[in-house]
Amino acid sequence: MKITNLLLPVVLFGCSLGLSAQVTDKDGNKYKTVQVGQQVWLTENLDVSHFRNGDPIPEAGTAEEWIKAGNEGKPAWCYYHRDSSNAVTIFNKLYNWYAVNDPRGLAPDGWHVPSVLDWAKLTDFLGGLETAGNKMKAAGDWDGTNLSGLGFLPGGYRNNLAAFNHAGKIGSWWSATASSEGDAWSFSLVHQSGVVSKSFDSKHVGLSVRCLKD
Repeated sequence: MKITNLLLPVVLFGCSLGLSAQVTDKDGNKYKTVQVGQQVWLTENLDVSHFRNGDPIPEAGTAEEWIKAGNEGKPAWCYYHRDSSNAVTIFNKLYNWYAVNDPRGLAPDGWHVPSVLDWAKLTDFLGGLETAGNKMKAAGDWDGTNLSGLGFLPGGYRNNLAAFNHAGKIGSWWSATASSEGDAWSFSLVHQSGVVSKSFDSKHVGLSVRCLKD
């Protein structure tokens, strides 16, 4: 699949959106940022393997490790299909919600995993859930225009039984907001649709994470 991520300043709805390379996570990975309305977002999915305090986030590569982490309510990350070469260059890591919600901090210093309200501000600024999706997607073969500069990619997900699904067709991102004891809210983009889907997933599931400036 061919996807082009447009890394250029754009103007949308009369507001200037500027990009810059300035954020470094605990592993030394560097991320560009984009301002969308009053918010500043990373333009790439998170790829860190240590919490903000330096503690390692366990990698759960095997199905057994992934299921065990979820059942025990412990943080974990993995690469899609356990393929680090593909994931690093395109999609980056998938995390369960226990990593997102860990008090040691998943996001870089000065940043956070967006809440449901944060996501709502983003999609409202881009025209609402029904139409914001194509503006959020990277330009290329999954119908994105990247007018927002966010460059979201279809990184797929890992379900609670450790199966990998739909890379190249679906991208799903955690919010920091729980919907129940066992579930949390997430937001998804789908190939050939401009809709941003808000739903809840089991906290055991592995989704991408995109961070927002405090």
